[in-house]
Amino acid sequence: MAWEYSEKTRQLFMDAVHGKPGTHMGEIEDPDGFGEHGSIVCGDALRFSFRVKRHPADPTQDVITEARYLTFGCTSAIAASEALCAIIEAGGFTPLQALKVTNQEIVKYLDGLPNQKVHCSVMGAEALEAAVFNWAQKRGVDLAKHGVTLGGEKDNDGRIVCTCFSLSEPYIKAKIRELNLHSIPEITNAIKAGGACMSCHHAPGGLQDLLDDAWGPRPTSLKASPTAPASPEPVAPTSVPAPLSAWQLGKKVEKAVDDYIRPILKKDGGDIEIVDIKDALIYCRLKGACAGCAGAATTLKLMVERTLKEQVDERIRVIAV
Repeated sequence: MAWEYSEKTRQLFMDAVHGKPGTHMGEIEDPDGFGEHGSIVCGDALRFSFRVKRHPADPTQDVITEARYLTFGCTSAIAASEALCAIIEAGGFTPLQALKVTNQEIVKYLDGLPNQKVHCSVMGAEALEAAVFNWAQKRGVDLAKHGVTLGGEKDNDGRIVCTCFSLSEPYIKAKIRELNLHSIPEITNAIKAGGACMSCHHAPGGLQDLLDDAWGPRPTSLKASPTAPASPEPVAPTSVPAPLSAWQLGKKVEKAVDDYIRPILKKDGGDIEIVDIKDALIYCRLKGACAGCAGAATTLKLMVERTLKEQVDERIRVIAV
């Protein structure tokens, strides 16, 4: 399925991948703050850097004048990163003030995000935290003295709840409160915890227990009478979209490649050729500078395939030829 993005989210994405003046995709050479968040293995990773105008006497009064990011080609990850950079630059924030930009502000700036994509807006905030920590080390700022405790610091200690994404109890508890999460699907959508093997959902000390600790236990449902069988919960009817024909699938793939994938590859001197399409298998090859790149396989899997899953059909698999 293709995600329903706001017009502003789509426009920010397109402006960024086409390198429109005023956008923020890229890196700052010799930045004052540099941080990364995510994992190449799981497919979500973001790099954030910023430059400041240094205060001559008090480093806590440094002002961020330029912010940049690099991430994979997910529409929401790029648009959310654009939003974060724009909010920080327009606000004339110090690094400490930038930490106060909330996930909700980013989503509001984008005129909303699909629930399943909220975690992309969290990624930017996490990478920003790492960049601020890097700036503080360079400038000799004791963050603790200013009442700042970063998520990364909290994550170093505590029991690991979600082993698939190495997320700890203190970190998940903090995000439940910060993002006002009230269910396991909301946690997964926001920070990905529980999104892989799902064994942490209802395990002792797992996600549901952390939710109960934060908001109180769920109301217990009435027990069924021993003489009468319990009535099944009503299930809302769901509409299943009709499968695309081979021609429709091919046209949607071509459009996604032209609109989203090719512009990103061309920025690095590369291109892509669709060789064949068989059901949900897309056979393709990278061209130009991307063809001989050591990261070609990663580009196909984490940028090309993810973009086609998002824009065309989640069943799609990309095969290199």
